[in-house]
Amino acid sequence: MKPDDFYQQLKNQLNQVMAGSEGLNAEAMTYLQAATNQLFNKLDIVSREEFEAQKSVLLRSRDKITQLEAQLAQMEKTLKDS
Repeated sequence: MKPDDFYQQLKNQLNQVMAGSEGLNAEAMTYLQAATNQLFNKLDIVSREEFEAQKSVLLRSRDKITQLEAQLAQMEKTLKDS
């Protein structure tokens, strides 16, 4: 879940609970937004898109390492046999 989606969901739920008191509602929303932004910054949360991009890079890197290990093993075998 994106931080903005999480914040919006919290905001909607809080709006439902505090529908009768507009002044308190605006103040609570301001505080909630600041608190959640601070929490997200502290947790160093990344978006789903960024996570998927990094996951893709990692998988390609693992594949390349596997290929290089196989090449190295073949070269070592060739040297040993010579």
